[in-house]
Amino acid sequence: MSAAEPYTFSFRFLRRDALCEKRASRPADKKGTIMEDYASVWNFQNLYKAHTAARLGKRGTREVIDYEMNLSDNLTKVSDALRDKTYGISSYYSFVVHDPKDRIIHALHYSDRVVQHCICDEVLAPLIDKKLIYDNAACRIGKGTHFALKRVSMFLCEYYKKEGAKGFFLKCDIRKFFDNIDHEVLKQKLKKAVKDEDTLNLLGGIVDSFEKTPGKGLPLGNQTSQWFALYYLDGLDRLIKEKLHIRYYSRYMDDCVLIHSDKQYLKYCLASMKAFVEKELHLEFNSKTQIFPIENGVDYLGFHIYLSDTGKVIRKVKQKTKYRYKRKLKYMQKAYAEGSLAFSEIKQILSSYHAHLNHGHTYKLQKTVLNSFVLKRLIHKSLSS
Repeated sequence: MSAAEPYTFSFRFLRRDALCEKRASRPADKKGTIMEDYASVWNFQNLYKAHTAARLGKRGTREVIDYEMNLSDNLTKVSDALRDKTYGISSYYSFVVHDPKDRIIHALHYSDRVVQHCICDEVLAPLIDKKLIYDNAACRIGKGTHFALKRVSMFLCEYYKKEGAKGFFLKCDIRKFFDNIDHEVLKQKLKKAVKDEDTLNLLGGIVDSFEKTPGKGLPLGNQTSQWFALYYLDGLDRLIKEKLHIRYYSRYMDDCVLIHSDKQYLKYCLASMKAFVEKELHLEFNSKTQIFPIENGVDYLGFHIYLSDTGKVIRKVKQKTKYRYKRKLKYMQKAYAEGSLAFSEIKQILSSYHAHLNHGHTYKLQKTVLNSFVLKRLIHKSLSS
């Protein structure tokens, strides 16, 4: 290998990025700027933006490095395939995550993830987001778990001022939600939001690229699956807000909470909701779905939320979350002692936990647990002969 080779490689790498940025900076044509138009999906500028979003936090992985070695060619290739309507998802690979329970994740390879980002950013988000109710909190800009927790807390404060501390929660959860989403029902719903025929064909191909059982199921690893799932239950949201007139209602993906003063009316609501999800969506509620007094509290998004007699909203961490938190701290102590986990990584993990726990009443928990959290590095002394 000559001394000039590393310099030549670096120069080509920089030229490639400059070429892509130059092409991506060109203004899109009038057709490509229409979000529901198919041209916005294969537009090079939009694909490059999708690539920069998809690579965040993963630039050091082999898959992204290989893709960026020929970035311009790879983006042009997928752009041409989309424009010529020959694009199809290559394949899925699967792995298991264990937090908080075992879930099988079916993920796409990097090139397909770039396309997914582009579809979500240029088509699904602009078209679907504006159709969703305000308290549909998952996977939307400016919302999320903490937004949903704050909304439920606000609902309880408003409820207490009007009704006092007596009332009821209706907590609902769909049985194996992603595994049971019906492909035909979903595609019919997408036709109401997306009018472009080519875009609908592309979305239909993505929906049908995975099956848990014949004609049902979405992969948890797809970005499009999040938007499909959000929109799939929009009819249930409309039923609750517009027909049943439930003021205090929050939904995060397939978990939802209703608050009302009348237990009998909540029973009527549950019957109406059950009939709707079974007939229209081909889903069913699981055994976690039940009605209970406000004073008992409700488990929602990792916290147990309840209303005190004085009207104070209390958010305590669930026992399962406490157990996972303590188990994670023990793992970090052991990994740090063995040298397999750096102190900088531990600081990032602790900051993440701290930020999440600060959304509840967890001062005593954090103080008790962290006071006993000590990091020690094992020192191995070599034996002289």
